Amino acid sequence: MNNLAIIILAAGKSTRMKSAMPKALHPICNRPMLGYVLDLVKALQAKKVVYVLGYKQEEARKLLPPGAEIVTQKELSGTASAVQCASSKLKNFKGTILVLYVDNPLLKQETIKKLIKRHLDSNADATLLTANVEKPAGYGRILRDEYSSICAIIEDKDADEFQKDIKEINTGIVCFKSDKLFSSLKQVRPNNRKKEYYLTDTIGIIYKKGGLIENAKIDDVNEALGINSRIDLARANKIKQREINESLMKDGITIVDPDTTFISFGTKIGPDTVIYPFTVIEKNVKIGKRCSIGPFAHLREGTRVDDDVLVGNFLEIVRSHLGAKTLLKHFGYIGDSQIGKFVNIGAGTVTANFDGSSKAVTTVKDHAFIGSDTILVAPVKIGRRAKTGAGSVVVKNMDVADNTVVAGVPARQLKIKTR
Repeated sequence: MNNLAIIILAAGKSTRMKSAMPKALHPICNRPMLGYVLDLVKALQAKKVVYVLGYKQEEARKLLPPGAEIVTQKELSGTASAVQCASSKLKNFKGTILVLYVDNPLLKQETIKKLIKRHLDSNADATLLTANVEKPAGYGRILRDEYSSICAIIEDKDADEFQKDIKEINTGIVCFKSDKLFSSLKQVRPNNRKKEYYLTDTIGIIYKKGGLIENAKIDDVNEALGINSRIDLARANKIKQREINESLMKDGITIVDPDTTFISFGTKIGPDTVIYPFTVIEKNVKIGKRCSIGPFAHLREGTRVDDDVLVGNFLEIVRSHLGAKTLLKHFGYIGDSQIGKFVNIGAGTVTANFDGSSKAVTTVKDHAFIGSDTILVAPVKIGRRAKTGAGSVVVKNMDVADNTVVAGVPARQLKIKTR
């Protein structure tokens, strides 16, 4: 939008979360919450975007697009102060300014586009995204005059008992005419209990000058959930996980029990794959078509599973590639491994990939058969159509040739040839 600028407030600490990590980096479905806001900003195609960073900002900077316009809020003294910092990048901008918060990761672009449309159609000086909730504790309340026009916002901690009974709440998301925003910011004073400069005070200032304040209502207040505690974070994870699981099911994946299946943002899964209960799939995992995963499986970062693979009960797989039609039906650990096609991995198999100082790779070639309770001590290679006997320990660098059988502790070649 050519006349739209966006200010992203992402300077906050995680004080109420009792965390040393900046709020922007707390993960939701294994992705920093800042990432979801960046998706929203990209979809809105604004003319200018300004990011307000502060506490431990180095890591947040790494997530921003190249050339991003960044300002630093050196003293975390409230939202109005943060927006005032951003104004230095918007001195010559004339148009609509949208203020977003990094701790609102569940907002949908349709909702924000509706807010912007309402703002432009009504020619308002400011337009708030509001909601009606039965239990509004923690939210700022919308105050209206005798004509039902919005005249101010009172924060929950500053509200009196009458104001706390108001059900209409402020989500924090707001559009301004640029000139009205910057002129009102100059008049904000820290006349509240925390001695902070509230952006919400600009609404009362604009109203008193005869300005028009409008609102767009959001149907599902959970969409505007702000992350201020570990409890909020857990709620957001649950909501986002439901969205991810439902999207996958619409794409042809069967999730037997979505409530007990935890799939990270960005996971790629092919159609007709079945995910069984109590399965955890971390970020950067790709699963092919017609696979069967779980129950109680844990696919960690960097795992690749080709088509028609069966990963069964109580298995952990990390940074590994499983070729097509490979079977791992029962408990075990596969780490830093390259597993070929049509491989059978017996119950209890472990790839011992860590020697205490570094990790090494295990390679198992096509059609190999790994007997139950085999330990493969990396680095090691198991050849094509090779077999290991049950309970074998194949020590590091003792590669097993194609079409041979090994067994024992340590494993030794038997005078048997595989077919």
